[in-house]
Amino acid sequence: MGRATDGKGPARSRERFLQGEAVEAGVRTPISHSWQRCRALGLSPDQPGLPFRDDFERDARIIRAAVPVLDRLQSWFAGSRMNISVADANGTVLLRRFGEASLARSLPAFQRVPGFVFAERYAGTNGIGLALAERQLVQVYGAEHFAERAQGNACRALPVRDPISGRIEGVLCLGYPRSAEDPALATVIRRAAHAIERRLLGQSSERERALLRAYLDTGAETAAGPHHRLGLGEPALGMRPGDRATLMEKAVELISWAQRAAVHVTLSDGRRVTLVSRPATTATGVQGFVIEAVLPGPAPHEPLLVPWPAEEPRRPTLLPADFAHDLARSAEPAASSVPGAAVRVTSAVFTVPPTAAVPVVVAPGTVTGTAAPGLVPLRAESRGAAASAGGPGGAPGEGIGTAGGPSGTAGRSGYEAGYEVGAGTGPGAATDGRGSPPPAKPPAESPAEPPARGLVLVGEPHVGRYALAARRRLELLTDASTRIGTTLDVRRTAEELAETAVPRLADYVTIDLPEAVLRGEEATDPFSDLYRTVVHGIADDCPFHPVGKRVDYGPATPHLRCLADGQAVLEPDLRAAMGWLAHDPPRTEVMLAHVHSLIAVPLVARGVVLGVAAFYRGRHPAPFDDDDRSLVQELAGRAALSIDNARRYTRERTMVLTLQRSLLPQGLPDQDAVDVAHRYLPAESDVGGDWYDVIPLSGTRVGLLVGDVVGHGMLSAATMGRLRTAARSFAELDFSPDEVLTHLDNLVGRLDREDPAAGETGIFGATCLYAVYDPTTQQCTMARAGHPPPALVHPDGTVTFPDLPAGPPLGLGGLPFEAVDIDLPEDSRLVLYTDGLIEGRNRDVDLVLNRLRGALARPDRTPEEICETLLDTVAPDHPRDDIALLVARTHALAPHRIATWDLPADPSLVSEVRSSALRRLTDWGLEDAGFAAELVLSELVTNAIRHGSGPVRVRLLHGRTLICEVSDRSNTAPHLRRAATTDEGGRGLFLVAQLARSWGTRYIRQGKVIWAECGLDAA
Repeated sequence: MGRATDGKGPARSRERFLQGEAVEAGVRTPISHSWQRCRALGLSPDQPGLPFRDDFERDARIIRAAVPVLDRLQSWFAGSRMNISVADANGTVLLRRFGEASLARSLPAFQRVPGFVFAERYAGTNGIGLALAERQLVQVYGAEHFAERAQGNACRALPVRDPISGRIEGVLCLGYPRSAEDPALATVIRRAAHAIERRLLGQSSERERALLRAYLDTGAETAAGPHHRLGLGEPALGMRPGDRATLMEKAVELISWAQRAAVHVTLSDGRRVTLVSRPATTATGVQGFVIEAVLPGPAPHEPLLVPWPAEEPRRPTLLPADFAHDLARSAEPAASSVPGAAVRVTSAVFTVPPTAAVPVVVAPGTVTGTAAPGLVPLRAESRGAAASAGGPGGAPGEGIGTAGGPSGTAGRSGYEAGYEVGAGTGPGAATDGRGSPPPAKPPAESPAEPPARGLVLVGEPHVGRYALAARRRLELLTDASTRIGTTLDVRRTAEELAETAVPRLADYVTIDLPEAVLRGEEATDPFSDLYRTVVHGIADDCPFHPVGKRVDYGPATPHLRCLADGQAVLEPDLRAAMGWLAHDPPRTEVMLAHVHSLIAVPLVARGVVLGVAAFYRGRHPAPFDDDDRSLVQELAGRAALSIDNARRYTRERTMVLTLQRSLLPQGLPDQDAVDVAHRYLPAESDVGGDWYDVIPLSGTRVGLLVGDVVGHGMLSAATMGRLRTAARSFAELDFSPDEVLTHLDNLVGRLDREDPAAGETGIFGATCLYAVYDPTTQQCTMARAGHPPPALVHPDGTVTFPDLPAGPPLGLGGLPFEAVDIDLPEDSRLVLYTDGLIEGRNRDVDLVLNRLRGALARPDRTPEEICETLLDTVAPDHPRDDIALLVARTHALAPHRIATWDLPADPSLVSEVRSSALRRLTDWGLEDAGFAAELVLSELVTNAIRHGSGPVRVRLLHGRTLICEVSDRSNTAPHLRRAATTDEGGRGLFLVAQLARSWGTRYIRQGKVIWAECGLDAA
């Protein structure tokens, strides 16, 4: 039992599997799945026998189609140890052939005669059972068989399908010794199976021709009289292509109903055609339906029909490969199938299943074959000048009456539908001897024209249902292309897949995705890290795992098998799907009361496994078939691409958001000037460059900054980070708001010139609003660069929008900015925002500002409450631009916490200032900070008197820290330097820097301020 010669399936792997070890890596996936199902079924490798059935149909379609093919194969393999089998769709062997007659005597009894069942659930892993389970060509070699008795054999098996319905009719299997393995057998079995399928198609053709014969034999077509035939395909009626397609679709639907019926169809020009469904039965009992069309009679002298124009464009029709070669041979039998007439195909539409196909052009007036099985499109012609010597209906000038037999057909059938009847040479023949129809002549005048009638379609109901189902599948795919992927949200895209499939394809759909995919990442283990993402169905009664629950699938379940193979797995009957049943017996037993059929399909895009979708049928009576599996595979493929696009977008958006949030303030600084709340809301489609900042400044002041970079995406976010960093640096240098904007304007212009990307996308551009609030004076200085003005809520609830000079956006350069001072009483609210809050494609800015005014009119709200209110009532529901919001409630520094002394430039007054400051510190309870404050004040006042110009003002501020300020009217600022050992001075600022937490200089309109900040517990 050594290793297979082709390297597939070592015997040792089977032994390890039977001992309970994992062997997936050493065995082909279909074999591994089959072994796991056999284990779930509880099969034994040495089980004695197989079920036997003797009640199978001896004259089944598959048997009649396969007998000549198997005879040919037997002749081909004569003298070899090849055994050839055909089984039905349940695995029951129907036919047996042997290359050597003696081979039958050497085989066990269950392999000699038809009737034994080789389904996988009885026989374990074998060719027939595995072909039915995998629904494709399979090979089972030696030790890959589950049963011990089959270890010395190899086989190839291939399902045989009905070409019309696509359903599996049976399985063709070639069995042989392991030593006789030949790769060419794959080609042989494919050709043989295709030959059987062509013979199945021929059986359908015979049935449809018989239906047409039965209809013509009844004489029903002559009921309307000689001059009132309806030609649905004729341009003379003015029928547009869309109308013809609508009538044909409705005719197919009528046939699928399998009952007498009539429907009215309104054409695009207002005329109404009545389609009537009539039953027809052949002599052998084949039952079908004929669709006739009734159209109100035309006006006198109006020709009903004209010959089909020679320049009518040829339309390609898809036929199965090799079927085109049979068309010419099929023409003669088709002609003889209608008694007393030759038949010629003049125009036809062939309806065939989706198999391997080649284009065939069916041209008017050429002998190309018979109409397609199942659906026979018919075209009627009225030949007013044609006379008949008799016929079934006995009316002269119509019908298919003959004069002297088939070669003497007189007149022409009133119906030319795929079949053109009446090619003959007798009196009144409708051809010119060369097979060309004569020109049409108008009918004789009549005082009252009866309705025109015509044959439209002939077919069997089940074939009509297949055609109708094919159209519905095409409509579903078309609908899916517009419904799936409308958003870039992973979860919503998965929901759209489920909503598209229910209820037209499935009754329930579940979708499981790894948690990483929902975050926009690739799953590290998509086989186990699955979470229920979507549950959607026609009702909520099916006990699926709820959304959000982790789901674990066993190795034999269809869900994990499809993930391993990358292909959809079909389980037509869940009661026989042992891998699914054995996974969770209690739950599956309950679910069987609601569902009966399953297709599991992987969601794979660009090589990335995204998850698995399961389609269930429960209330729909028909189980899923292979056509449904192909449709589900197509839907899942389209949805997977959309999900992957959404995943990639989510990943990139998350990256940009992470970058942007890292560039925004991570927390609010400690300060007493204002209470602040802020919000940042990114746009739905992309991330922009909005930002905000709160900057503590000297003298208990605070800077409030809001800005917006033009554009969206990574570049805007990165530019925002650079501007915010620069703006904070300029603000901390104690520049005034207009100076900060000037420096930012220069920076943006420089970035525009230096960055290569700016040359492609244009000027970076940005807007900005900068406000500095001083709680000691309750005054706010503001300047803006192309930014919306702030909203100011006064303590009494009055809402105003300060009239600030707009200023140009940053980056234009060369234009000045202007700052404005505004008084802000304590407990005022200052609201700064970006344009995403008030602007939008369909929004009136004035109306939105009025809404903003109304939302801010209540002065009792906290900044946090104001932020929530504005986002709920003013912000758009689906923002197309980022929104940055900053709300500040102002405070005032109490007068008793401020001490001020004005003194002339006299050095002798320094000691008095020190004494006064120490007394005030004692009053404040800050004796511990007295020593440091005394030294700092002494040095700063001395420098102001010596190097500045009077008068000098000294101010102490008691806030979170103790701030010492000395101002004078000069613009020269001191600089910290390291004094040499021989220098007499230059050490004062060094002492200040050592004693204070921080110190600096800021310029005012008249002079400068030197300040130093000391801790309250300074020693």
